[in-house]
Amino acid sequence: MAATVIESFAVPCRSRAAAPASAPRASASFSSPLGRRALGLLPQFSGLRCASVPLKVKLAAVAARSRVVRRGAVVCEVQETAVQLPDVTKATWQSLVLDSSVPVLIDFWAPWCGPCRMIEPTVAKLAKVYEGKLKCYKLNTDENPDIATQYGIRSIPTMLIFKNGEKKDTVIGAVPESTLVTSIEKFV
Repeated sequence: MAATVIESFAVPCRSRAAAPASAPRASASFSSPLGRRALGLLPQFSGLRCASVPLKVKLAAVAARSRVVRRGAVVCEVQETAVQLPDVTKATWQSLVLDSSVPVLIDFWAPWCGPCRMIEPTVAKLAKVYEGKLKCYKLNTDENPDIATQYGIRSIPTMLIFKNGEKKDTVIGAVPESTLVTSIEKFV
């Protein structure tokens, strides 16, 4: 799992006791060793900067100094919280889709397609709900145009349901979950 270190940088802060709300607020800098709380300042967000030096290296450098200086660092880790649908390609089409013993739902999508990204979590949720009764895959139409052409995919997202190697149903567009459930229930 990759981690990105994001460090804060000096930003102007506003005083709570500054001018009234209708008057423009002046920026104030602080030099108190106790920080913002001692001066009663609120931070003004101006952005974040990504550090190019890994956190462990920075901490080792700080520990090596004679005077320890504490600096705040925010570490953001991207976690795979969303369930990813497995990909199917031209090379795996026969074995995963046509030779499957259970019904298969294929989500035809492309990375640039907004509605495709909207429907993917719904399809992933249904893959968990129907685990063992239905297999769900996604097929990138940009990388596999032959299969998309073979099955007449003219718009995406399009979901095809296969049973016993035959195309049984088609659902076009970013439809509600109930629409997909209705189509799936016919073949499960």
